Amino acid sequence: MAEENKPATRNSSENSDEKVSCTFICSRDTLDGAYPALILGINAARMGMESTIFYTFMGINVIRKGGGDRCRFIPPGTMGALPGMAMVATRMMEKKVEAAGIPSICELLEMAQLEGVHLVACKMTVDMMGIDPGEFLEGVEIQTAEDYLKHAVDCRINMFT
Repeated sequence: MAEENKPATRNSSENSDEKVSCTFICSRDTLDGAYPALILGINAARMGMESTIFYTFMGINVIRKGGGDRCRFIPPGTMGALPGMAMVATRMMEKKVEAAGIPSICELLEMAQLEGVHLVACKMTVDMMGIDPGEFLEGVEIQTAEDYLKHAVDCRINMFT
């Protein structure tokens, strides 16, 4: 097997064949909040890593049924505050994404699940927002912050995207 296709493992000095783990935290349900976590999560899984995306606060909406279709792009600063600007900016971004041949958020969510990326909803956010677990995509796990941290402490990569 070529070196680049070998599953990522912990440093050989640790004498372990355990997979390298990584986590990505998504806290926004916008295009610029959802894409980075999904792209990184999928690529980590393709590199042989154990990959988890932890969705919290508004990011949790991404993993609700139909959530990928509701992601918008909100321009920064005063432009984003103008009425209708988010709709216009979202359409522009979606056209750029399509022209570049980049999958949609919904397609990336499906790809992530097929690649074995763990999609995790923050329990505190679920409770705070009163979300019924049946509102999530199939396969989404609900974890407490403590459960997430118990996993993250041993990860080689932890990113807030």
